[in-house]
Amino acid sequence: MNLIVYLAGEIHSSWRDEIKEKAKALNLPLSFVGPMEDHSRSDSIGEEVLGVQPSPLYKDHTASCINNFRTQVLMNKADIVIALFGEKYKQWNTAMDASAALTLNKPLIIIRPDSLIHPLKELSTKANVTVDTVDQAMKVLTYVFE
Repeated sequence: MNLIVYLAGEIHSSWRDEIKEKAKALNLPLSFVGPMEDHSRSDSIGEEVLGVQPSPLYKDHTASCINNFRTQVLMNKADIVIALFGEKYKQWNTAMDASAALTLNKPLIIIRPDSLIHPLKELSTKANVTVDTVDQAMKVLTYVFE
């Protein structure tokens, strides 16, 4: 049984690579999808498709529509969603993706540091599992196949 995992969260660090490498080392039958990790492409996709927009508002709006479309398609295909909340970057997209996973009734693992326990308390109680580290999330995924 191969499962598809949507990796929601900031796109500036290598946490996704860490999960993929650990899954491969554990020989877990997982495939991974997620948001566009090329930040400039994500920001400019609206203009790539629809041409130059008249203002930054419309540039952001068109890019958001296409990025949301991509997220919806990939998340609908996913069997599991992992949402990583870090301390360094704003977490609006991660919160939106975690909420979308809940709305779609997708099994959700939240990874968050202790410093975000309070701000994420409501979201954490809705998730299936909330952990502190990538390694803990990997143990949860491993348990699925035991």
